[in-house]
Amino acid sequence: MVTRERAPRTAMFDEEWLGKGLEVNLLVTGIGQLCSLCEPELNDEEPRRGAGMSALGIYQSAALAVADGVIVAAGDEAAVLARVKVGPQTLTTNVQGRAVLPGFVDPHTHVVFGRTRQDEYERRIRGETYLEIAAAGGGIHASVRDLRERDVAELVRLTIPRLREMLAYGTTTVEIKSGYGLTLADEKKMLRAAQGAVDSVGLSVVLTCLAAHEIPVEYRDRREEYVQHVSTEILPAVVADKLAERCDVFCEPSVFNLEETELLLKRALELGLTVTVHADELEPFGGAALAARLGAQSADHLVMIDEAGCRALADTNTVAVLLPGTVFTLGLKQFAPARELIAGGVAVALASDFNPGSCPILSLPLIQAIACTQMRMTPAEALVATTLNAAWAIGRQKSVGSLAPGKRADFLVLDGDDYRLIPYFAGHNPVEHVYLAGMPI
Repeated sequence: MVTRERAPRTAMFDEEWLGKGLEVNLLVTGIGQLCSLCEPELNDEEPRRGAGMSALGIYQSAALAVADGVIVAAGDEAAVLARVKVGPQTLTTNVQGRAVLPGFVDPHTHVVFGRTRQDEYERRIRGETYLEIAAAGGGIHASVRDLRERDVAELVRLTIPRLREMLAYGTTTVEIKSGYGLTLADEKKMLRAAQGAVDSVGLSVVLTCLAAHEIPVEYRDRREEYVQHVSTEILPAVVADKLAERCDVFCEPSVFNLEETELLLKRALELGLTVTVHADELEPFGGAALAARLGAQSADHLVMIDEAGCRALADTNTVAVLLPGTVFTLGLKQFAPARELIAGGVAVALASDFNPGSCPILSLPLIQAIACTQMRMTPAEALVATTLNAAWAIGRQKSVGSLAPGKRADFLVLDGDDYRLIPYFAGHNPVEHVYLAGMPI
């Protein structure tokens, strides 16, 4: 029997579109390193795990072609040029050897809020803990009091520059949570502000109702009533008004217990929402295992996840979203066990957790650097974790996260020729150009 070696793949094409014989709208040439994140040998029906988190689908001397906002060809430049039709209306740009990669996906943010909390930042430096500050009226409750005093227009005005900065750092798809309102009116206000700000900036967005972020002060002695309020009033109203597509719960002993979390997540699923969980951040509590059992899109934080939680996630497509910027900002020593999770077969993503209290970091390149140096993730794993796996974590894997033909043409041109320069130059913005749906921003 003769074994034939497979010919090296030179490029990827949307054959149906190319068959129409139409001109492309955009042609990017001179790409020194194209990180497509497309690997035909890997199962694209699940997020990347294990060795798959290092597979970047790299092409050297490459080109990228876009039509109608989506990618129609990507790969070896000569192969792409031989197939695509270029006309007088085609925008052509040569990036002169720079690296090109998918736009970043940030699957966990709290970007809508009022005032910043730099006072708490200093208090932590002086020795107060997160829980001590919260017990003294700080933390989430401080942001709740502030947000309730602001209207939608002001929240939109405050959120727009934050989203623009995220975009400048390469984030093209963002998840935004509510959770600083904790009343029906204020949660709806937050979600409307998030949508309004995103519409002004142009990013793709996934909106998440996090009414179960904390027990509001007025329900402190009536927590069961608040859980019922979220279940029977807030979530149904949010769904009826089409303000969010996901539900999140802060599952910790000091916030919502496992029984309450399960009740709220099951209610959200009944209403047609997808779900995610703030899990196992402060202690090993079983939140990750619950997320896996309920088929959640993600379990987030996981600083204190135990072996049972790791095994549960490995058996599902629930993505472990790690938030190293939060640990870094809080000055803690223990980060989520990224190496153990990856070795255990868990699909891992990274997010900023941008919020006014525990992580005022907007930059996913900086998050990648922290993940590499503090959690020992490789640059390739960090890139997968902020693109394709992050897309899986919010249910956007079919439209973003890689440069596969047919996906939305959200991509970045770096100021260097190698993706590893992203975490290497920690604190530097490596993004020279951002394209949204094939349009330069």
